Amino acid sequence: MSDVIVIGGGIAGCSTAYFLASDGADVTLLEQFELGTLASGANAGSLHAQIQPEPFADYGMSWARRFLPALPFFAQSMAMWREFGSEFGADLEVSQTGGLVLATTGRDMRLMEDKVRLERGAGLDSELWSAEDVRRRAPYVSRRVIGGAYCPLEGQANPLTATAAIGRAAQALGAAVLTGRRVVAIRRIRTGMEVTTDRGSYRAARVVNAAGNDAARVAGLLGGRLGIRSLPIQLSVTEPVAPVIGHLLYSASELLTLKQTRKGTVLIGGGWPAEIDGRRRPRVAGGSLLNNLRVAVAAVPAIASARIVRTWAAEVNGNDSWLPVIGEMPGAGGFYFNCVPWMGFSGAPVAGRIVASLVQGREPPVDYDISPFRP
Repeated sequence: MSDVIVIGGGIAGCSTAYFLASDGADVTLLEQFELGTLASGANAGSLHAQIQPEPFADYGMSWARRFLPALPFFAQSMAMWREFGSEFGADLEVSQTGGLVLATTGRDMRLMEDKVRLERGAGLDSELWSAEDVRRRAPYVSRRVIGGAYCPLEGQANPLTATAAIGRAAQALGAAVLTGRRVVAIRRIRTGMEVTTDRGSYRAARVVNAAGNDAARVAGLLGGRLGIRSLPIQLSVTEPVAPVIGHLLYSASELLTLKQTRKGTVLIGGGWPAEIDGRRRPRVAGGSLLNNLRVAVAAVPAIASARIVRTWAAEVNGNDSWLPVIGEMPGAGGFYFNCVPWMGFSGAPVAGRIVASLVQGREPPVDYDISPFRP
């Protein structure tokens, strides 16, 4: 009998287990595959803090105002990412060189002006850059760029090492990390809850659903509904090339994230849709690959000669509000959610800390209102 069972061995589940174990709780983590197998290990490693350009362009100011409570949440997570590597004794390749949304039209610039005004009003450190600012501070981008929005908090980390390092740290503090266990049932018992997997049952006083793409199914096992859906996307990485890209780049009007790692490889993403094959697995879509590379080269012409060495498909979980879903499920005392849609890698440190506190009946160490995130 554990104090807490955490369902999900991605970065959300591992972070929650780590903070619970560091507080002295008896924790069991259940993962159906291996740690970091799905979205946590297949994402591009971007660390986001600003209002994202895609939903802002699609949904407008009313959506953005509803999203504002998440800005201090992600800002705190950026601060925690800076310390994560030293906590675990591992190099997570964290760099925070800032994120820059590139504008190429007058409409783009008007959107960026509105976005920066909202962000600064909410206390986020963001800046509106003119064409002159871009030429001076990001001279490698296309001459088509007429300005942009810059957030110095943003950057990147290595998703291939981060989740495993956090999981190892949780184990070192006493957490039981059990892989190869798919949760198939959850029921209430007198002392809490019993979680049944395809390899046995486990009991705990409380349960955290940090199952990412599988979170809606897991919630349903206890009669709950979660408005999170899974979407197939794809990314590409180049061979190592000479240093050229100095920021995490976005496009104000097209799907793009673009950055260069410490090793020189260029990661190209932005949420272009992948396909789903006959076995319900994501696979690369040729049209999306072509368009993603077209947008990337238009933003940074110098990468046109770099060779792509790998393109892969993955699934990301998302919702319409883009707000985290954190807290106790209504009508199900003792069952908690830790779901950060779209930007789960970015928000994992602070989400894990908040949920670990809530599960123990403690006040989370934050100075902002988390009630907008309640399930």
